[in-house]
Amino acid sequence: CHEIFRRVHWNNRGKKSIVWRCVSRLENTGLFCTASTILEDTLKEKIVEAINVAVSGKNSFLTILKKNIETVLSEDLDESTADIDKRLEELQTDLIQKANSKEAYDNIVNEIYRLRDLRQETLSRNALRQDKRDRIAEMTDFLNMQTGDITEFDDKLVRKLVEKATVYDDRILVEFKSGLEIEV
Repeated sequence: CHEIFRRVHWNNRGKKSIVWRCVSRLENTGLFCTASTILEDTLKEKIVEAINVAVSGKNSFLTILKKNIETVLSEDLDESTADIDKRLEELQTDLIQKANSKEAYDNIVNEIYRLRDLRQETLSRNALRQDKRDRIAEMTDFLNMQTGDITEFDDKLVRKLVEKATVYDDRILVEFKSGLEIEV
């Protein structure tokens, strides 16, 4: 049903365990879901397995990450807001002059609002691009520093590297924040 999974403490026939279940099976969302419940230990094991696959194939994954970096960097370089800021200053000066001389200034106000929105969008795009660069750099650093397999689940490491894990009946797709995807 494409809903998210939620962590649940489960008491099944007297056996206590921690599982992950689809939220539509836990709450009345109006959707009927047949997704299996997955034990937390199994989920952790598969995520560690995916990280180890990334580490063991780090040479090929580093090549993919380098291509991702080139793609992110080849997108329009961070856009400057200097031109927008300059035009906003000019319009604000014009607005003050027109207001003082009691002339109509609706067009100037509309243009100021449009430019403010454009400036905000530009800053947001630049921040998203920088965030993606940082995530790719983190994954690259991790792969370069890692010498052997990971033997146990590390919550901090997983939160740092993994964007999400999608559970299917027969597999789990682990998506890293760098854009790398590994199926286990």
